[in-house]
Amino acid sequence: MDVFRSHPGCIEVITGSMFSGKSEELIRRLRRAQIARQRVQIFKPLIDGRYSQDHIVSHSDMRIDAELVERADEILEKLDQRTEVIGIDEGQFFDHTLVGVCNQLANGGKRVVVAGLDTDFLGQPFEPMPQLLAVAEYITKTLAICMRCGSPANQTQRLVASKDRVVVGGAGAYEARCRRCFEPEVEEDQKRDAIAAGLKSPALKADASD
Repeated sequence: MDVFRSHPGCIEVITGSMFSGKSEELIRRLRRAQIARQRVQIFKPLIDGRYSQDHIVSHSDMRIDAELVERADEILEKLDQRTEVIGIDEGQFFDHTLVGVCNQLANGGKRVVVAGLDTDFLGQPFEPMPQLLAVAEYITKTLAICMRCGSPANQTQRLVASKDRVVVGGAGAYEARCRRCFEPEVEEDQKRDAIAAGLKSPALKADASD
């Protein structure tokens, strides 16, 4: 969804499983805004330092400059009032204040584009994304390819042994799975077998919730 400069404030959400191209689509929209000479600011959560501390980086290595913030309300503190378009990646890693922040920005005439997971490793709604979806004007649901059978995939399968809701990782720690192949509660011994087989990649664990 490419919104023209004259469009009133709005919220756009790009959501889906890991490896479904969410960050790529976010970067594409923000680059188009930059090409149109709109003022753009981009933010990512402090917890997500997998590939870069000062860029949003997709799994295919597309990247764009971004500022790190620990909390959603820091976006308001760092915002240049001349900014027209705000990009936010990994929305699921923020707390519930993200919804209020996005609404405040949109009510002020800003275009807000947020990418994030809609469900967690158990297949449950991943807050605050469901609440953000409810207030967004535009929603794009991206699908990956199931790494088991090749069907369209909308679930994120965790391969590392952890009951924590948030374990930051990429390929090796997670797979995209379709509804049929998704196993939300794989037994711990199966997870250990996967790790022993070399499927685990370095993952950063965090106490708060791609």
